[in-house]
Order: sequence, then structure tokens, then C-alpha cells
Amino acid sequence: MFTYDPEWVHHLLIQKLDQTKGKEFQGLKQLIHQQFGYNHLALHQQIWGCHFPNPVGLAAGFDKDGLAWNWWADFGFGFAELGTVTPQAQPGNPPPRLFRLPQDQGVINRMGFNNQGVAHLQQQLTHDLGLEKRKIPIGINLGKGKNTTLDQAWRDYLYGFQGLKNYGDYFVINVSSPNTANLRDLQAQALLKPIFEALQQENLGQKPLLVKISPDLENQAIINILELVTTYDLAGVIATNTTIARPELKSAYAQEIGGLSGRPLTRRATEVIHLIYQQTQGQLPIIGVGGIFTAEDAWEKITAGACLLQIYTGWVYQGPGIVKKILLDLTEKLTALNLSTISQAVGLAHR
Repeated sequence: MFTYDPEWVHHLLIQKLDQTKGKEFQGLKQLIHQQFGYNHLALHQQIWGCHFPNPVGLAAGFDKDGLAWNWWADFGFGFAELGTVTPQAQPGNPPPRLFRLPQDQGVINRMGFNNQGVAHLQQQLTHDLGLEKRKIPIGINLGKGKNTTLDQAWRDYLYGFQGLKNYGDYFVINVSSPNTANLRDLQAQALLKPIFEALQQENLGQKPLLVKISPDLENQAIINILELVTTYDLAGVIATNTTIARPELKSAYAQEIGGLSGRPLTRRATEVIHLIYQQTQGQLPIIGVGGIFTAEDAWEKITAGACLLQIYTGWVYQGPGIVKKILLDLTEKLTALNLSTISQAVGLAHR
């Protein structure tokens, strides 16, 4: 079905979008927006002082270097997350490192935080913000460099935040990717504390800081992280990253090393959202991500407790029309239940 290397196809898309910037392409952007955009007041939310026109965002990893940030609103997204970005540019793991599992509607990646680094993203956003106004909130996902030791990881997250804090509407501490050696060890309280502490001392409450967690954590480990999130007054949690678990899969490449995303992750990601919402009594904003292909998938995560959602693999398989379809169907669900806003549906499964 897929005859080209998926990473090559991905880079081609991002490069083409990067090359179509400026006033001369406004007509094209308007056409894209008319085709894929959808606006309904019931889907609008105000979270962390930011206005989200709808709850469906683009997950980190798709636009690592912010080359196409100004296109995502036109493709219908309510927000977009750039990165993961590390202090310095790094190539990531050797290819091939991205594998589609079409029979399972999944993707395995072992990219390894390949990106152009903080200075490049800063330069990209500085240049582009002079050309075009921001239409949706932009998040920035921060990671540590491959060669940075775990006890010094806090320095990398702090460096990234210091360099980019004027460019992101919210920031994500990514300690849960399975594709950088030992990175997920940072989810232990002893290693997470200095990261949270360094960032919040620098932040002084100016920007929403979130942590992205793994679906492979035991529930008690998630509860331990939530204690730290409360202690250091983080703004939210992203649930979840990719998984190293391998449920029964039918596709070729199913046993490739890396993080699995897409349909096989749907249930566990929703379970984690349920747990976080319960443990925090619905007081902590949750971004739900993992196996969202339909409005039903989105609705399950929203009613489990997610106020915002992110998609990646669903967009890969179904194309850009997926966002509008989900938003249209969510609006119909709200109408059927006589709910006036999407906020009223958040955590509905707990009530």
C-alpha cells in the first residue's frame, strides 16, 4: 500500500509547506482553510489564558522544527505543538526509523529526537512571526540531548525553556519518549524534581508548563508524578506518549523497536486520562492523545477528562479531512445531549 519511505514522505510535506509562506500564498491558505477548517462556538475554550478555537490539536513530533507552524490552523487544528526540540541540533537514530502498520492503524517510530535545536526553532519563529499572525495557540515540546546524563537533564530543559519562552503559548516537559536511551527514567520522582524546580524558578508563573507521561507506567507511578505536578504547580499533563508494549498486531514491522502509536494505544491512553482526572478531582487540565481516529474516540477521551486532544497517526492514515470530520461530529454530540459547550462534556463519564 505504501511504496515510499514514510519518513521521506513526511519530510516532503513539511518542506513544501515551509516553502509556501508569505502574502503570495494567502489565496492557497484560504482555499485550504475553506476545505478543512470548521468553526463552531460550542467548541471554543479558554484554557491557561489562551483561546482554543477547538479542542483538536496536532501532536508533537509532526512539525519538530516549526517549519509549517503557520499552516496548522488552516488545516483545521485548534492548536499545534512543535518539537520535540533539544538544546543542540541532533540527527536522531539511524534510519529506517519510521514504520507504518496499516493493518493495525498504527505507527512505530524510533526517531530519537531528531531536530535542528533550540537556536534554529527560535530563528524560525522569529522570522515567521514577522510575516504572519498567530491564529491558534502554539505549544513547544522540550527534550534532553542524547548525550546529556540523567542527573544533568534539568539543564537541557531549562536551556530550551529559556531560549524559547517568548515563543510558545505553553511548554511540555517530554520525559516519556522511548526513543532516547534511559529518557523515561526521568519520570522517577528523584529525577523529575530538579527539572520541575529549575523550570518553575525560571518561569515564575508566566507560561503553562505541562509534563508528558508514558502509557507504560504503573498507576502508582502516575499518581507519584501527579503529586509532583501539584507540588510544583504545573499547568497540566499530556496523556500519553507512545508505548513500547506490543499487543497482538497483524502488520509487517510489528516487532520493530520504538514507540507504537495509533489505534493499539487508544484504550490505555483513555485509561490514563480517567486515572488522572480521578486523582486530581478534575482540577488539572489534561491533553489526551493516543489512537484518536473518530469523534467517538475523541468523545471517550473528553468524557474521561481531557479538555484538549492531539492527533498524529490518525492524520497520517486518514489525511487532513479527519479534523473537520471529528469537529462536526463532536458538535452533533453536544447538540444531541443539549450541551452548549465542549467544556461541559469534559469528565462527563465521572458524573
